[in-house]
Amino acid sequence: MNRNDSPLSLIGRTLPLFYEDLEAHDDELSRIVNNSRFLILGGAGSIGQAVVKELFKRGSKVLHVVDISENNLVELVRDLRSSFGYIVSDFKTLALDIGSLEYDAFINSSNGYDYVLNLSALKHVRSEEDVFTLMRMLDVNIFNTIKSLEQSIAFGAKKYFCVSTDKAANPVNLMGASKRVMEMFLTDFHKELPISTARFANVAFSDGSLLHSFKQRLFKSQPIVAPNDIQRYFVTPEESATLCLMSCIFGQTGDIFFPKLNAESHLAKFSDIAEKFLLSQGYTPYLCETEDEARELARTLPAKGFWPCLFSGSTTTGEKAIEEFYTVGEILDMTLFNDIGVVKSNLSVTSHELVAFKQTIKGLQARGIWKKSDIVNAVVKLLPQFQHKETGLYLDGKM
Repeated sequence: MNRNDSPLSLIGRTLPLFYEDLEAHDDELSRIVNNSRFLILGGAGSIGQAVVKELFKRGSKVLHVVDISENNLVELVRDLRSSFGYIVSDFKTLALDIGSLEYDAFINSSNGYDYVLNLSALKHVRSEEDVFTLMRMLDVNIFNTIKSLEQSIAFGAKKYFCVSTDKAANPVNLMGASKRVMEMFLTDFHKELPISTARFANVAFSDGSLLHSFKQRLFKSQPIVAPNDIQRYFVTPEESATLCLMSCIFGQTGDIFFPKLNAESHLAKFSDIAEKFLLSQGYTPYLCETEDEARELARTLPAKGFWPCLFSGSTTTGEKAIEEFYTVGEILDMTLFNDIGVVKSNLSVTSHELVAFKQTIKGLQARGIWKKSDIVNAVVKLLPQFQHKETGLYLDGKM
């Protein structure tokens, strides 16, 4: 991106979040990081890379990074070496699937870790389009979390952190519901290991996000498409890393950290951000009526300083009308930090119900065949208020 197009300016903010909170705790954070062993799961995604950079530059005693994406791990290492050089501590990356036997062997061969940060997730609503990817989403978001939790308990970790999402508050899609169920399992493990998490907004320009696609469309000379009726909160990758580390290091067991953002000042429309982005790149948005028109004009308009855009209302499954970080009945502490709110532990489900959910899903997997309704029904038993927003339309059916 070019001039006047920092992520902050494009999402409508002038100042970064968490600056005062980080400054107030920076010395203690650096001391703990410098003397601790860290395992980062899902460390090559956008949030994971931002977290790894913070730990790397602070010189953690051990920093092992696991991710299924070999290519992203390669880029992470190149980025770290180019930005910071080398550190004395034990740093390595491993291209492993958390659910694999190879990962288990790696854990068994390790000397354990003080802090485990699980940043792996299937984060897109589109993952529930087919029942096969949907089941994998449950494996990644819930069962891999349980597995890594049990392993962390076995090797004596001091703390376990797992990232959640704002979509877990009053979920309307199965991605958000899977993260809410994950939060319930986390709470169920609190007596065995200190655990905290964080719900935060969309990470601006993160890999695979709609905002990231704006850059891709320009690079490929293609139209920009965005909903004009959806508003979201946004944080930068650096802000997401700060929130994760603050929760991991300073959160009490059961705490869910979230950014103090408000609708009046911080909600932004995707279409508005698209327009700002194009202007920052020297183009004037040109609104089109159809996909065909937008594709055709992409061949000629850019040379004239215009860029074809298609903005319309959202009709896809699982789109949430409003963003929220907590729900009615959750206990909040808004006094601990300047820019961070905390949801205190409030378990609303029994261990028996969690076991029953796990048995139901594992039973479907053992059968080797299942329907979406089977999964929805299992989730509803845990989350009676869950109202799945199913329209039959998905992002694969749109430009």
